[in-house]
Amino acid sequence: MPMSPRLPEARRGLPARPPLRAVLLVAALLVGSGAARALELEGLMRTLGQVSAGEALFTERRQVLQLEQTLESSGRLSFAAPDRFVRETLKPRAERMEVSGNTLTLRQGSRSHTLALDSNPEATAIVEAIRGTLTGNTALLQRHFDSRVSGSLERWTLELVPREARMRGQVAQVQVSGRQAALREVRILLADGDSSVMRIEPLPAPGR
Repeated sequence: MPMSPRLPEARRGLPARPPLRAVLLVAALLVGSGAARALELEGLMRTLGQVSAGEALFTERRQVLQLEQTLESSGRLSFAAPDRFVRETLKPRAERMEVSGNTLTLRQGSRSHTLALDSNPEATAIVEAIRGTLTGNTALLQRHFDSRVSGSLERWTLELVPREARMRGQVAQVQVSGRQAALREVRILLADGDSSVMRIEPLPAPGR
């Protein structure tokens, strides 16, 4: 008995199977949407907030438009949640900047000067960008900056633009980059065109 030819599924009243290319495209879109969710500010801050304290070495290169040479410095950074941040410059000369809450203390040699952090717009923008990122403080960053996150948790970049005009008049943008819960680089662009790049090498926690 001759067999009837096999009809396509759509002609037999059944829905046609989607082409393989369409299936792969949908899968790619679903994976992409999951990656996008991982790049939201809140997700990045949750990862950073898991580290409550840390220390690191830094090297910084500053470009000053009025100078023909690059200024270099190096030293140590440390922070402790919720609001303590210390930058200790060792070279080319010893300097120390310590911030606790809204108190900023500057030391150079035997001289020391203490002031309110929010009285200095440039210091406020730079300190809050770094301190807020280190401690995973979403509310702090959203209060002071418009933000944009790119990359992945394995290698991310956070761009911060000051909201307030007085801060924006001093600091045009701060760009913080890192891997997972570790900051690795801070780029600062001042309103007058001067800029700096600080590279950070986290130190292992004591006992590790």
